[in-house]
Parts: sequence; C-alpha cells; structure tokens
Amino acid sequence: MTTAPLGVALIGGGFMADVHSRAARAAGAGIIGVTSSSPERSRAAAERIGAETAFDDVDALLADDRVDVVHVVTPNATHHELTVRVLDAGTHVVTEKPLAITVADALDLEVRAARAGVVATVPFVYRFHPMVREARARVTAGQVGRLFSVQGAYLQDWLLAAADDNWRVSTDAGGASRAFADIGSHLCDLLEFVTGDRLVRLQALTSTVYPERASTGPVATEDLAGVLAQTAAGAVVSLLVSQVAPGRKNGLVLEVHGASESLRFEQERPEELWIGRRTASERHLRNTDELHPEAARLSVLPPGHPLGYQDAFTAFAADTYAAVRGTAPEGLPVFADGVRAARITDAVLTSARTGDWIDL
Repeated sequence: MTTAPLGVALIGGGFMADVHSRAARAAGAGIIGVTSSSPERSRAAAERIGAETAFDDVDALLADDRVDVVHVVTPNATHHELTVRVLDAGTHVVTEKPLAITVADALDLEVRAARAGVVATVPFVYRFHPMVREARARVTAGQVGRLFSVQGAYLQDWLLAAADDNWRVSTDAGGASRAFADIGSHLCDLLEFVTGDRLVRLQALTSTVYPERASTGPVATEDLAGVLAQTAAGAVVSLLVSQVAPGRKNGLVLEVHGASESLRFEQERPEELWIGRRTASERHLRNTDELHPEAARLSVLPPGHPLGYQDAFTAFAADTYAAVRGTAPEGLPVFADGVRAARITDAVLTSARTGDWIDL
C-alpha cells in the first residue's frame, strides 16, 4: 500500500472548490489541478486555490495520470453526468451533495461506482465533528435509552431578501428541491447517523416565500420545509429547514430524547454536547480523555482549541483518502448515503405536493 501523497483534482471552481481544496491539502493530498466552466475560469480558480494545473476541460483532467481522486463540486444538475465520466475513467470520486437531483440518477451512480470498484463518497461532513461521534457512541452504548423523540433544525438567512439570489434557486441548475436538498439532507443524515434509526414515513409542508427573485425570475424551489416523521423504532420526529430565518447563519441543531437522557448538538457550538437528565444535566465539553474512541480519534487538537466546519471537512477528506489506500474508516458517507438523501428529499417534495404521508 502506497503512502505517497494522493493527487486530487477538482471539477468546479466556485466556493466549494475552496473548501474541498483546503480540506484535501490539510489531509495530506496534493492539489494537481482544477477545471471550471471555461479555460479562463479554470486559470482563475487554479491561482486562487493554489492548484498546479488549470485544465481546459474535464477530458484533460481525467487524462492526467497524476490524479488519484476527483472532487465534483459543480452545480447540482451536473453531478450525475460529470460523476459518470469520472467513474468511467476508473477514478476515485467525491461528489458534492445532493449526489444527483433525482433518485434514479443517484441510484445509477451508486451502481456504477460499485461496478467500477472505486471509493465514492459524499461530504456529509457534520458526521466528523468529535461531539457528533460522542453523541452517536452514547446512543449505541445504550446510555440514552429507548428513543422517544427527535427534534432538529437547519436554519440560515442567506436568501432572506427577494434581492438575494443564487444558482441553487433555479430548478435548471439546482434541481426541484433547494432548501431541503441543500441543508435538509445534512440534517436527516445527521439524525440517522447519530441515532442509528431510520425514518420510515413522513409528512411535509414547504413554502416559497418569494414567487420571483432578482436574477432567477419565477421561483419553483422551496425556501423552507417542515417535516413530521416517524422512525423505525417508533420515535416521533419534528424537523424545520429554512434559508429565510433572520439571524441564523448555519444553525444546524439536533436534539434526541431517550428514556434515560437527552442529547443536543449545535453545529455553531461544536465543542460541546448538552446531556439532559431529569437531574444533573451537563454541558459536556470536548476533552479527548473523556470521549468514546471514535470521538477521540477525530479530536485532533487539544481541548480548548476549537474544531469547526473546516476541520470536519478535513477529517472527511482524510477518511476518504484512507479508504482509497485500502482501509475502512468507520462512518464514512458513501454513495448509498447520497441515494438515501435523494429518497428522503423526493418523499418531502411528494408529501408537500399531495398532502399525504409518504413511506420511505
């Protein structure tokens, strides 16, 4: 098994290219190159992220034998086509979420990845906060007890005004779902990952607060969604997802309630896990010596030196690259998890349209 640094290339030169390239470099990979929507944009992105090469197109990127892993970080509607090309080249791949904008396309990518025999992952990176792993370990160890209910939210305000716009608003570029596919998928992945329990049915309401936006024009994608659901173990679930919640920047919160204790994780306070009990509730701060092993593994800085979003992304990249080298890191989100997110998103849209409970 080689220990030489892996070579990473990115398809897409926007904001997520910055995040992925920083994570890849911190995880020990070399940034071989990037390609964007034009040679000019490719050169600009390469200079910005410090890539060795600005590839004129995807074909040139895939033909470079220095590239071991490709990160697809383009608008949602292009994920399927571009990921197919990477898989056909027999190259390991990281595809941004949503994996695809339809369940059929997501399933197709899962099948193709298995056939290609490559590592294929999706960055559900909130799994990689140490205190998320601590919450999961407490549930698995039975410390929470029988699960009664789950309450979760993912709230943002970056699309609060009608003048706010982005390619994600457009169904052509972003797909039929916006808020739920973009951030609700993270919330549901976190819920199922922490509890080890699956959503089995749901009913949803969605709302589009502005019928038109600055550059998109008429808007068909949702600004917010409310979901009532039930898990396989019978827990009652309430979720709220919004990109129009004033003052909330990246308010991802998951709270689970069991027979023995409750757990609350807030992404904007990632160094702590609230543990609720009838008596003696506590604010459990990240201290490596007091964590379960999987949480301690991800606790790469001493206590009191905060770990955040970019650190979680780096841990995801590191585990992806470890898998490329032949190990099997625990909790690595793969294309099957991307398919799961696509199924839940589709169920939310179907329920919102019909008013029915939808089985998963």
